[in-house]
Amino acid sequence: MRRAVPWIFAAAGVVAIAGCAGMFGPSNPMTFFVTSVGSGRGGDLGGVAGADRHCQQLADTAGGGAGRRTWHAYVSAPAGMGGPVNARDRIGSGPWTNAKGVVVARNLSELHGENNINKETALDEHGNRTKVRGDTPNQHDILTGSNMDGTLSTQNPDTTCHGWTSSGDGSAIVGHVDRTGTNPDPVRNVSWNSSHATPGCSVEKLASVGGGGLLYCFATN
Repeated sequence: MRRAVPWIFAAAGVVAIAGCAGMFGPSNPMTFFVTSVGSGRGGDLGGVAGADRHCQQLADTAGGGAGRRTWHAYVSAPAGMGGPVNARDRIGSGPWTNAKGVVVARNLSELHGENNINKETALDEHGNRTKVRGDTPNQHDILTGSNMDGTLSTQNPDTTCHGWTSSGDGSAIVGHVDRTGTNPDPVRNVSWNSSHATPGCSVEKLASVGGGGLLYCFATN
């Protein structure tokens, strides 16, 4: 019995330490996810700030303290008082991992080069795979409004559903999360962040080309 006492105290100490772990930061390894749902209003995300709120709110539901991180949506937007908003400038410096701890990119250069984003690694906030080509419904289009280097796309008059405020007219640039599709441009077809423009910004128009109004979310810290 005398030998058992120190072991009991040690075990209690382990429990106490484990119980305090959440006080020092998130235990969830996730710093990147694809939203499980869109805004419900197509390309109207409530602007860039609304897109960020959507990411933050979904992170809050993931558990493990993921909501204690600061989350930003990977979206670009038209020029404002301070110039254009570039997605790459608002997501931190990495590294970024999915809900299962798999690294998708170590830094901004890798993210916009040879990254590890594909249909198996681009998981939602709960660790589930995004529905892609071959699934029902196909939701492989991810809203970004960006060029391949993460800057604001200007290839069309509107590339961000009027600054992410339109649920009707306009258009948005999307990427293919599964790195495949029917775009005749072989480079853009496999682009995770800049594949093609949408025919409109409504829920129905986004769905018609394989989109659910989903976003990429990155932890900035």
